[in-house]
Amino acid sequence: MKKSFFIGFFALLILASCNKDEKVLNSLNEYNTAMETKGYHFGDKIDFPKEVTENAESISISFGDKETSDLVIDPKFFTLGDNAVTINITRDGKILSQDATINVFAKNPEKNYSYEIVAEYPHDSKNFVQGFQLEGNTIYESDGQNGESKILKYTLGSTDAITSTQQPADVFSEGSTIVGDKIYQLTWQNKKGFVYNKSDLKLLSEFPYPNVMGEGWGLTYDGKNLIASDGTKNLYFLNSSAPSKLVKYISVAGNNEVYDQLNELEYYKGYIYANVWHKPIILKIDPKTGEVVGKFDFSAIAKKYTDIDSEAVLNGIAFKGENMLITGKNWDKIYEVKIK
Repeated sequence: MKKSFFIGFFALLILASCNKDEKVLNSLNEYNTAMETKGYHFGDKIDFPKEVTENAESISISFGDKETSDLVIDPKFFTLGDNAVTINITRDGKILSQDATINVFAKNPEKNYSYEIVAEYPHDSKNFVQGFQLEGNTIYESDGQNGESKILKYTLGSTDAITSTQQPADVFSEGSTIVGDKIYQLTWQNKKGFVYNKSDLKLLSEFPYPNVMGEGWGLTYDGKNLIASDGTKNLYFLNSSAPSKLVKYISVAGNNEVYDQLNELEYYKGYIYANVWHKPIILKIDPKTGEVVGKFDFSAIAKKYTDIDSEAVLNGIAFKGENMLITGKNWDKIYEVKIK
């Protein structure tokens, strides 16, 4: 009888411990789920519920190859946007682990800009726009799709190309930008970019992406570095003299929203402007922090095209003086808007 009693007693202890572990993890999961929407800001302390803290000998957060037990949102460990982490709770000599997403938002709300259309220009609706720049009165445009990709230039107000260079059939062209007397152009999944002579669009060279970039999406130039997007929340600063070299990267987020799928880019007067794929918005981003400081909603314009073709999305940003030029994939117009 004694043996049966002790076996039953230990079984109850094990069951009670397992139930406590389950309660701790459930409490942690509920907290993490609630905080995904609310998010954190840099400097915030992570306040886990008492069900967790009172039943933990220690708590740490791991990020793959990094780990911290300091439960503060520190930019040494976290980036803006979504952070995939594992929360480790040491309890009764064992470790309970739970994967989580910690969203870090910009501290200040972004400004919502209004605008008015002040001019419209024709655009070739066959062009699947991926990169778009204006210099003087000349548009430099990168167009995508396998078998149809090219780089071309034309005069604003005309749809006739001054000159163009076709890409091989296996290339899907992406973002492009002007650097001095050259044009740099990305490719989607070929893991390389092209460099052209600006005057005649003759191909001069190619370069491989740094390993951290999975794909090529948008491209711009800040006067020193190339800035590229790869469809994630990150923007990559590349050495313009050696584009395969990563200088740094930033992650992008607004005050209450994580932004990924950053696409076409434009650098203008100290800020990066980026559209978000399949959204009719353009973000104004602080290049020092990655914080979204402003947002433009071009739904009224984009709807004319996406109602007919869901892939005919906003995907072209340039500046004409103080005004912004926008266009999109297979759009028949370029719109000049005055920012209010």
